[in-house]
Amino acid sequence: MHFTLADLITDITQNAVEAGADTVELEVSESKLTESKGEFRFFVKDNGKGMTKEELDRAKDPFVTDGIKHPNRKVGLGLPFLIQTAEQSGGGWDIQSQKGKGTTVTAWFDTGNVDMPPVGDIPGMFRTILMFNSKAEIILRRKKIDNDEYEVRKSELIDAVGDLEDVGSLVLLGEYLRSLEEEE
Repeated sequence: MHFTLADLITDITQNAVEAGADTVELEVSESKLTESKGEFRFFVKDNGKGMTKEELDRAKDPFVTDGIKHPNRKVGLGLPFLIQTAEQSGGGWDIQSQKGKGTTVTAWFDTGNVDMPPVGDIPGMFRTILMFNSKAEIILRRKKIDNDEYEVRKSELIDAVGDLEDVGSLVLLGEYLRSLEEEE
């Protein structure tokens, strides 16, 4: 089950990677709209197999699954949980998909809403996503409230720290991502 927004984002990003994409982009941003109101927003964009309108409608239905990823499951809850969470926390969502071209999933949340789940561990989420078993280029962008932002590309990290399956590389990657998040 998803306990944080980072869990939801990881699930949606994993779906993008599994869609056979060459490139997956994830952007996570936070902004302060007024003194008491803020927004947490993310989008995941891939150039994978995409979906027809009918396939997208089925993907939003929690009682439908293709049975491929999890053969014993009778439900598919990734997008339905995202939609429910966004709507219940004063936010919204949008999904654009074109067969053979890819999919973009966007969701936003009112940070002042009592029903918004905790954001979770952003650097840990980024490290998990970068470790997905895929040759896809993964591009991670982060925009923070103080207008600080950064971008990380999987290919550049592999060039810098080596194989992302090596324990030493993973430790360096974790430290690097945490340093980016904590920079003032």
